[in-house]
Amino acid sequence: MKRTLSLVLRSALILTPLSFAAAPLMAAVESVKAPEVSLDEVKALVGSKGATFLDANSSKMFSEAHIPGAVSFAENKEALAKVLPTDKNALIVAYCGGPRCTAWESAAAEVQKLGYTNIKHFKGGIKVWQDSGAKVEKKNG
Repeated sequence: MKRTLSLVLRSALILTPLSFAAAPLMAAVESVKAPEVSLDEVKALVGSKGATFLDANSSKMFSEAHIPGAVSFAENKEALAKVLPTDKNALIVAYCGGPRCTAWESAAAEVQKLGYTNIKHFKGGIKVWQDSGAKVEKKNG
């Protein structure tokens, strides 16, 4: 019993500093609050050119398929402000690979840092877009 209690206490002492170290990283991800948009809303926005789509997938994935007119976050991260609208209230829709992907959060956080205030999230990502039969663009074709 003493040995078990000793191991538990040692583990707690070792893990506690790690928990505090991870807290800022978790807070950064949690600070991205963006309402979700549905597939139908995305289709309407693409058709009307009513939003800028920010693809948070890798450059390779972006080159294989992306929502028409989307901007690659991976390829433009260093000069993001140059490829986004000058109007900070313009609608920016961030997306990534699919419903379980969280890469969009990094892209949305960067857009927030630039002062954009109207950021939304397409949770379905490129997977749901493609599965719906909607048109995709490829980087070279």
